[in-house]
Amino acid sequence: MSDQLKTGFKELAKEQALYPQEQLLKVKEGSRSLNMGMPREISLQENRLILTPESVAVLTGSGHEIIVETGAGNGSKFSDNEYSEAGAKIVYSAKEAYETDIVLKVEPPTLEEIEFIKPNTSLISALQLGNQKPEFIQALNKRKITGIAFEFIEDKVGGMPVVRAMSEIAGSTVMTIAAQYLSSATNGRGVILGGITGVPPTKVIILGAGTVGEYAARAAIGLGAQVMVFDNQLYKLRRIKHALGQQIYTSTMDLSTLSEALEQADVLIGAIRAEKGTNRVVVTEEMVANMKEESVIIDVSIDQGGCIETSELTTLKKPVFRKYNVIHYCVPNIASRVARTATTAFSNIFTPILLQTADMGGIDEMMYTHKWFMKGVYTYRGSLTNAAIGRKFNIKFKDLNLLMAARF
Repeated sequence: MSDQLKTGFKELAKEQALYPQEQLLKVKEGSRSLNMGMPREISLQENRLILTPESVAVLTGSGHEIIVETGAGNGSKFSDNEYSEAGAKIVYSAKEAYETDIVLKVEPPTLEEIEFIKPNTSLISALQLGNQKPEFIQALNKRKITGIAFEFIEDKVGGMPVVRAMSEIAGSTVMTIAAQYLSSATNGRGVILGGITGVPPTKVIILGAGTVGEYAARAAIGLGAQVMVFDNQLYKLRRIKHALGQQIYTSTMDLSTLSEALEQADVLIGAIRAEKGTNRVVVTEEMVANMKEESVIIDVSIDQGGCIETSELTTLKKPVFRKYNVIHYCVPNIASRVARTATTAFSNIFTPILLQTADMGGIDEMMYTHKWFMKGVYTYRGSLTNAAIGRKFNIKFKDLNLLMAARF
């Protein structure tokens, strides 16, 4: 009997050895928890944020810490409670939100806000080069902050995801703005944007055949307006015609043709992106003076200096001014008019990037491994690393690749 029991236990032990055994899950090497802060935006009536509460829940669920200043989400109609329920820590001073390893902002920080950022940490925000001064770069370098401009970040196929998303929003929004200021309700010309039976359509001129131009043209055509698109890149003009599926009028920037068209235009959209850090003026003051009275100019490229000579920076609180009795709308953050949509778009882009950054082991490792992410870096640990900014402000700059190679 005793031998039979022994034999039974022996067979049971052998059988158990074949069962799956519990083991600890191996933690991915190099991964780390990120400490991120979202302060409340104070510049230019900015209403957007980088992350929605849903994205915060994803990040905190992955073990990351997110600090949100109270009221930061109000402009996008996201409450403190929503962020708190998603796992964020709500703080009651801007200083606490800035004292994190990674600061997530939409507008560039002011010089006073830069003083809140801890030395040797990272800032992800817009740069808006056309509005910056050398003091901004010097303040970041003084605190050895790694500055990452999200409008420079590329994706794996060479596109600019943030620029594309915000351009789609801006292009879709500009026609509603134009319609508003053509209306009698805002002391405009009192004409409908588009056309109706028996009434000639309004004429819309778009400078730039990029994403803003495409979506602005799409909206204008949908309303029945007559659209003309100008751009010096023929491949862009071909692309926009193909994307729209319409035989719209397109032309290169021929000054004679453009001047003649502007004299008949009801709406002018300036949507030319800066090249090599500087924008160029396409429409002169004389051309504006010859436009119809109470026609509308919307300079979408104002955040990079503008492409219309009479453009001057305006804000959402005071968005328009008149020159030669032509209404100018020159707000640099048009997408902020639809802040909730824009915040969701930002979130869709940055949530996977931040998760990937954590998996790589941090900002430095992300830069070193992914050249498309490195494209956004303009200051690194006390040095300017962007050649276009260096030339614009006459500041010495260093090759980021060499700095990274020396560090690693």
